[in-house]
Amino acid sequence: MTQVTCNGKHSAVRAPHYAAFEACKPYDLRGLKTYELCSRPSKVFHDDLGRPTEPGATVDDWLGGLPRQLAANDVRRTAAHIGRAFRQDRIVATALGGHVIKTGCAPYLIDWIQRGILKAVALNGSAAIHDFELAVAGKTSENVSAQLPAGQFGMARETADAFAVAARVGSENELGLGWALGQHLANLDCPYAESSLVLAAYRAGIPCTIHVALGTDIVHMHPHVSGAALGEASLVDFRRLCSVVAGLGHGVWMNLGSAVIMPEVFVKAVSVANNFGHDLDGLVTVNLDKQAQYRSRVNVLERPSSEGIELIGHHEIMLPLLHLSVACELAKPAPARSTEAAYAAA
Repeated sequence: MTQVTCNGKHSAVRAPHYAAFEACKPYDLRGLKTYELCSRPSKVFHDDLGRPTEPGATVDDWLGGLPRQLAANDVRRTAAHIGRAFRQDRIVATALGGHVIKTGCAPYLIDWIQRGILKAVALNGSAAIHDFELAVAGKTSENVSAQLPAGQFGMARETADAFAVAARVGSENELGLGWALGQHLANLDCPYAESSLVLAAYRAGIPCTIHVALGTDIVHMHPHVSGAALGEASLVDFRRLCSVVAGLGHGVWMNLGSAVIMPEVFVKAVSVANNFGHDLDGLVTVNLDKQAQYRSRVNVLERPSSEGIELIGHHEIMLPLLHLSVACELAKPAPARSTEAAYAAA
């Protein structure tokens, strides 16, 4: 240790903490045990690296060229599970929030419905509203900042009228809100009918359920929309969803862009299925959203499933990518069934 003296010269001194400094000398690393690099277990290999694709490459080439790491592997794994479930005639179902519809992703889900891959869909209230408006008017998602100060936010007449009718019809004879809205869309002869997920499910005859939280959607501001009818119709849909979830053993449940409502609805339906003794072994759950969320993690990925997969990214990129991956997965030859599996199915 040194200290500057008054004449500018340095002299060695023993500072008060010198003893402690001496007691903690740099560790002597001589004698450290090493091993050969090739013998070490590793998580990343040369064959895992991404492969740039050339112009004119096929879709399968591009997907195959993605790095075999992390999120790219999660997309592959999700596509493989969807393909397996489809081949085994297991249920593939999805829940979604409004942002999935707003970002233009309904056509990918509609295609899955038409191909028989997707067997049930569940929407929150905002997703159903955006779906309806796109089918009827070819546009949705108003500028809230501009509309709110003038008291015009959420005041579209046709949207409220449709939900008033669907709520009333859906509350009767255990039809449910999803079925009733699909029927209403079918009767309207919508100019953009091909864009409606609700209508596609109705035409395909698969369960489509709508789960509302009263006070959260624009139609709840309109006096002719009955809260009692909405509540009853949505409760019917919850019970219908319980029937879907009860059959999800070895199937796939996807939660797309819903951070609160649909994860909460799903975990209650799982509880009902478990209470009645239904076998949910082998259930694979997938959560796809722009960021990780608490409820979708614990209520979708962790608590109910045998395997949970989280895909983080923008819906308008991740859903087309997943749709493409599933298409490539289903284009592959079906894997040979083992003798044991054949006997088990017989």
